[in-house]
Amino acid sequence: MIKLIKPYISYSDVESEFKEIFESGMFTRGKYVEQFATTLKEFTGAKYAFLASSATTALSVCLRILEIGQGDEVICSDFSFPASGNVIEDTGAKPVFADVSLETYNMLPAELEKKITSKTKAVILVDALGNPSGAHRILEICRSKNIPLIQDSACAIGSSENGIPVGNIADLTCFSFHPRKLLTTGEGGAITTNNAEYAEKLSIKLLHGAVMKNDMMDFVDYGYNYRLPDLQCVMGIKQFARLPEIVKERNEIREEYIAQLSPLGFIAQKTSPGTVHNVQSLVFRMPTGKFRPALTAYLKSKGIESTLGTYSLSATTYYANKYADIQKNGQTLQNETITLPCYRGVDVSFVCKTIQDWISND
Repeated sequence: MIKLIKPYISYSDVESEFKEIFESGMFTRGKYVEQFATTLKEFTGAKYAFLASSATTALSVCLRILEIGQGDEVICSDFSFPASGNVIEDTGAKPVFADVSLETYNMLPAELEKKITSKTKAVILVDALGNPSGAHRILEICRSKNIPLIQDSACAIGSSENGIPVGNIADLTCFSFHPRKLLTTGEGGAITTNNAEYAEKLSIKLLHGAVMKNDMMDFVDYGYNYRLPDLQCVMGIKQFARLPEIVKERNEIREEYIAQLSPLGFIAQKTSPGTVHNVQSLVFRMPTGKFRPALTAYLKSKGIESTLGTYSLSATTYYANKYADIQKNGQTLQNETITLPCYRGVDVSFVCKTIQDWISND
């Protein structure tokens, strides 16, 4: 099977550090946790970095420190994995889905402006499939309305806009280190911010609501255990040095696909000027009149993994039934996008030839 992605790390990369950790017995809150957070801070240029067990828990704790709750609204990009909306729903607030561009797949500024009300307490901008295009424009709107911007950058480690790395743009940025991400710790996530007040609140929330006083903890708030263990942090540390090379390589693979699939009518996800996209997922819109489920089934029969781009949150059964506000472009992208394999060594010509055969026979 030609998989969608393969991890950019092997056991030999981490063997000596794993042995050291096992011999020390220091599996959590050790030196590698601190080193991973420091490396993330230096890589993004953010003033503060915190680790979490996933991007979902990272997003959740960000909403908690903003005191989002019943009666509030949070505007969220419609085209995303459901976690982006679920964390809002979990607070008791209402997720308000903003439609997205059919080109970049990211939140449309005009849609954001249209949906801001007196109840809007935060905005979650999703870097669709790792693409941060338009992030500064969304930030500008949020600044003008004094609304905090959370950047759901689960897919966007290594991406940038206008020369500024993702992680150093929004008020709060959340990353994922899931196995399908370019930098993986198995499971895991992180939060970056430049806001000292947010950083202090995060440090308390992520330590069960505790602060240290003399030789003991005093619990001044309620909080969580969303920690990332040292073993997983070692994995993350080892991959950071390779990340720029990985991003460059994935963009080269993307160009190979575009050269072969564009003549067949496939349209690649676009980026705005000044944007570096890490190509977390290589996604195209299907040619007119061609249906993704038939193609994904055919590719599977030939040993090639593929899937949809991602979901229109407003069109999922739960949110459609509860709020009945389906976003047109998000639903179009859910129905018409396909994700194709992208990693070092993938046989692009074979994948594209298989797609061409399907189109010829469809």
